[in-house]
Amino acid sequence: MAKLKTSFRCSSCQCTVPKWVGRCPECGSWGSMDEAPIVASVASRPGASLAKAGAGAVLPSTPATPITRIDSTSTRAKPTGIDELDRVLGGGVVPGSVVLLAGEPGVGKSTLLLEVVHQWARRGPDDRSLYVTGEESAGQVRLRADRTGAVHERVYLAAESDLATILGHVEQVRPTLLIVDSVQTMLAADVDGVVGGVTQVKAVTSALTSLAKASGVPVLLIGHVTKDGAVAGPRSLEHLVDVVLHFEGDKHSTLRMVRGVKNRFGAADEVGCFELREDGIAGISDPSGLFLHHRAEAVPGTAVTVMMDGKRPLLGEVQALVAATSMPAPRRAVSGLDSARVAMVLAVLDRRCGVPIAKNDVYAATVGGMRMTEPSADLALALAVASAVKDKPVPDGLVILGEVGLAGEVRRVPGVGRRLAEAYRLGFTRAIVPLDSGAAPKGMKVTEVGNLGAAIASLR
Repeated sequence: MAKLKTSFRCSSCQCTVPKWVGRCPECGSWGSMDEAPIVASVASRPGASLAKAGAGAVLPSTPATPITRIDSTSTRAKPTGIDELDRVLGGGVVPGSVVLLAGEPGVGKSTLLLEVVHQWARRGPDDRSLYVTGEESAGQVRLRADRTGAVHERVYLAAESDLATILGHVEQVRPTLLIVDSVQTMLAADVDGVVGGVTQVKAVTSALTSLAKASGVPVLLIGHVTKDGAVAGPRSLEHLVDVVLHFEGDKHSTLRMVRGVKNRFGAADEVGCFELREDGIAGISDPSGLFLHHRAEAVPGTAVTVMMDGKRPLLGEVQALVAATSMPAPRRAVSGLDSARVAMVLAVLDRRCGVPIAKNDVYAATVGGMRMTEPSADLALALAVASAVKDKPVPDGLVILGEVGLAGEVRRVPGVGRRLAEAYRLGFTRAIVPLDSGAAPKGMKVTEVGNLGAAIASLR
């Protein structure tokens, strides 16, 4: 016979423990452990019948359907009209899906989604979009829409924070796309907890997810982030939604990137590039030019490499400046690079290749605010420093790839073919790469090197 046992489940993160505790061991919430009876295994011996095990089962109202009879055309992605966003989403938004877009305040989340509803409404007379805001008034959203040119008669605005009222708006407007800005400002009146708390955020997200699955209306949620850059709220929030996107950007730069973290309908490592302007936000189909400085003549201390941001190759420029100093401890200033890797590359240059930098100040930076944390930039950094020391520029049209080891060896990096293809497309005709890096684009001259000394010698 089945036996009834008792466990305790956290109302915040659903963590289950056999005994009651005052604080959840998983999420750290106090007083969130509730009693949850569970049914022990019915089968007391290997030959227990299926009928006994299924005692008390409920007959489903809809029988299971063979997968070959399920129509997949109704769940195909619909483009939003913004190519860079569709690239990250995997072609567009899927009917009935829930997308969570998280980012820091002021990065441009509301501006991007306001452009999404505008482009969506322009698709046709049957495509109405509903923009629900709990952080601004309808008049404030209208002012932004006037500034960015996102005004359309089929874009509906509602300044609401009550979940039941929002569901009423959806029933009245019958939109084909719903935007909620933001999920942390919404309130479910029948659920305990403060607005933006764990319980409220989970209840609101669950209700909107159920709405999306039942009606087929895609829902795009704006979410806040913590000071560490993670999505604010319970970890289960990311499990409830279908797609999680991070909107990133530096306040000192107009460049913005949408990065896929989770995607049930496509690749989760795609990146979309945008430029935030005074008149709105626009996609950048070819962002490599933002990270390269175009000059009339070559300058010592600069080198070009190719980074892989997800599946997207991006060209970037590394700059180095070496200056004599009278201080007993030379200065190492780094911007846009990993300071630990910069220190390692400088030590290898000094010890393995005899480049005199131990008593000099070294400044290393990237162009355009690009972050280079990938080891494939090691060789470009090393050659930029060597070029600065010898005051001889790296030849024009040269791209440099490779990871530098402590013994001075140059190691292979993944995706060399895609990196070189992108560099060749932008006019680079020469490359320095590690040994056995594979085929290069036709018309590009490639020099393979096995160590850092050989790479420096190849510049001559």
